[in-house]
Amino acid sequence: MPFADQLINESTARDLIGAVGAVVPDAGLPALRLAVPLIETLGLRERADTLCDALLSDLQGDYAALAGTIRAASEDASFRGWLIWPVTSAIAAKAVTEDTPEAFDDAMALLAELTGRLSAEFAIRTLLRHNLDRALELVQGWTASEDVDVRRLASEGTRPYLPWSTRVPEITARTGATIPVLDALYRDDAEYVRRSVANHLNDLSRDAPDLVVETARRWLAEPDANTARLVRHALRTLVKKGDVHALELLGFGPVSIDIAGPVLGSTSIGFGHSIDFSAVLHNRGDEPARVAIDYTVYHRKANGGQTGKTFKLATRTLEPDERFEVGREHSFRAITTRRYHPGMHAISLQVNGVESARAEFELLPEAEVRAAERR
Repeated sequence: MPFADQLINESTARDLIGAVGAVVPDAGLPALRLAVPLIETLGLRERADTLCDALLSDLQGDYAALAGTIRAASEDASFRGWLIWPVTSAIAAKAVTEDTPEAFDDAMALLAELTGRLSAEFAIRTLLRHNLDRALELVQGWTASEDVDVRRLASEGTRPYLPWSTRVPEITARTGATIPVLDALYRDDAEYVRRSVANHLNDLSRDAPDLVVETARRWLAEPDANTARLVRHALRTLVKKGDVHALELLGFGPVSIDIAGPVLGSTSIGFGHSIDFSAVLHNRGDEPARVAIDYTVYHRKANGGQTGKTFKLATRTLEPDERFEVGREHSFRAITTRRYHPGMHAISLQVNGVESARAEFELLPEAEVRAAERR
C-alpha cells in the first residue's frame, strides 16, 4: 500500500494532462507539464494544490469555460481517482474568484457531479468559507439526493475538523450550523453516510459537548435499528474524556465500584517493548452496575510534562458484590504518529468517567536498553 503522499503522483499528473488535453488540445498545458517533476518532493495536500494552481494557470478563461472543460473531460469514465482532487479545487477557486451567484451555485453542482469519482469534501471547503449560508442551503438539498456519494458529501464536506482539509472558521464559530444536515442523515440507509454523520458529530464534541449530547439524545428518542450504534461512535471522544452526560446517555451512570490497581507487570520497560497491567473491579452496590472501562496512558512529553491518551478496555455488567479482573498489554513499539520520550510514564483506569490512581513506570532511554541487550 502506498504512503499517503504517493496517492497523487507523477502518473496522476500525467493522467490529468491527458484528460484535459483531450478536450483542449491547443492549450499545451505547460504549467501542468512543469508541475509533474515538482510534486514528488511534496506532501499530499501540497501536491493537490500544486496541480490545482497549474491547471488554473493553463486554463485562463472564465468559470464557465473551466466548468465546460471539466464536464467534457468527465464524459470519459476513466476521469476519476486522485486527479479529481486538484480538479475540484480548481473549480471552487475559480468560482470564488469570479464571485457571482451563478458561478457559486454551478460550482456546488459540479462538485456534487464529480464526488462519486473522488470525494469533493476537500474542495467544498473553499465554497463554505466564501458563502456559508448559501452553501449550507444547497448542502441541505443534497441530503435528499438519490446519490449516496452526494449525501455523504453533505455530511463529510461540512465536518468541522475534516482530516487533510483546510479549516472553515465560519462553521466552528457558528455552533450548531451543520446540525440540520446531520438531522436529515442520521437514519440514512447507507452505513457509508451514517459513519460520516457519527464522525461529524464527534468533531463537534471538541467545541460543543452539550450540543452533541443533546443532539444524540434527540436521535435516540426517534431511533431506527442503526441509531444506537451511530450514537456510540459519535460520543466516543466524550466517553474517553469521561463526560458524565455522554456516559449516562449510553447507560453508564454513577456506580459504587472499587478499583484495586492498576498493578503493573514492571516498573520500567525499553523502547519497542510492552507494559502489562491488571486491575480488579468490585461492585459494592446493591444493584447490578453497567460499567465502561477505559485506560489512560500518560506519555512523557519533551518538556518533562505528561499528556494522556485514553483507550477502550471493556464494557460489562457487574452483579452486586461481583469482582472482575481486567488487564492489557500496551505496546511502546515505534509508530509514525507518536514520538516517545524516556522518563516517567503512568497508567490509570477510568470507570464510567471516574479515574483511578495512576501507576507509574519508567520508559528507559534507547541507548540504555541497547547496552543492556549487549550484556
